[in-house]
Amino acid sequence: MWLIRGLIRLDFRNRGDKIVAMAERITSPAASNKPKLLDQVRDVIRRKHYSIRTEQAYIDWIKRFIIYHNKRHPAEMAEEEVARFLTHLARDRDVAPSTQNQALSALLFLYKEVLKHEIGWLEKVERAKKPPKLPVVLSRMEVKRIFAHLHGVPKLMAGLLYGSGLRLMECVRLRVKDVDFELAQITVRDAKGGKDRITMLPLNLSEPLRRHLVRVKAQHEQDVEDGFGRVHLPFALSRKIPSAARAWAWQYVFPSSRISIDPRTGAKQRHHTAEGILQTTLKRAVDAAGIVKRANCHGLRHSFATHLLTRGYDIRTVQELLGHKDVSTTMIYTHVLNRPGVGVKSPLD
Repeated sequence: MWLIRGLIRLDFRNRGDKIVAMAERITSPAASNKPKLLDQVRDVIRRKHYSIRTEQAYIDWIKRFIIYHNKRHPAEMAEEEVARFLTHLARDRDVAPSTQNQALSALLFLYKEVLKHEIGWLEKVERAKKPPKLPVVLSRMEVKRIFAHLHGVPKLMAGLLYGSGLRLMECVRLRVKDVDFELAQITVRDAKGGKDRITMLPLNLSEPLRRHLVRVKAQHEQDVEDGFGRVHLPFALSRKIPSAARAWAWQYVFPSSRISIDPRTGAKQRHHTAEGILQTTLKRAVDAAGIVKRANCHGLRHSFATHLLTRGYDIRTVQELLGHKDVSTTMIYTHVLNRPGVGVKSPLD
């Protein structure tokens, strides 16, 4: 009997110790419900309305930085560790200067915006210098040969890249409300640098785009009937105007062929088409056309700017159409106008 009583007292004592330990963990400042570091990074990125691609890139670089330093917490590291990591990327991984600069931007964001550290030392870390490169420009005949091997939606999208000067992501994110057939213009919302701009809608694309939107609208109406039909909305618009997510005006001009789940909200909806589809299709068309230049989607935008300049349009006008912040960025296309030395006759000839 005394043994049973002893075991019962011991059991109650153990339970009491566990309860006390739990209470200490709950009330302890160190064990508060503070989110993990990467969750903190995500929260700040979303609060600042950065794109999901920026979020994915920054999270990936911060993970690599931590793993490279044997999973040490970034708060315990400083200039030496950051410089060592960037040197590793350049020397051992042989990354491009733009890639190295993206990694530095991610670490700047981590220390300044998330950890709230004084980062004077980090801002002094030298960024890799990106050597200037001339854009790959296609001739009008080359563009025509490429388009001969494009059909359907990819041809329509490529037409907007070359005919309106859109960037690839500006094209796939285009909304129905931003295409104005009456004024023959396209409004590009929240483009690079968070700016809006207006560019032309090519007259040759007007009717094919109208027919395309008829099919897209029929698909949207079917989605609504099936209980879907929602689309991702920018900022807090979904809370301000709940009905906007299903409104036709807010739908993507080039929607995905399937319903997907929003990685941030978990909502089932139809997102825009994946940009990789056009990239792959265009590459095949370039190969089929027998063009050996490194032509891609952005090359069509380069060709848009260059062909306008060769026709005598003002560089400031081209700057506005492209959405460049500084005219010096647009000036790179003037190489086709100057062409120093190209007019000189070769001694061999």
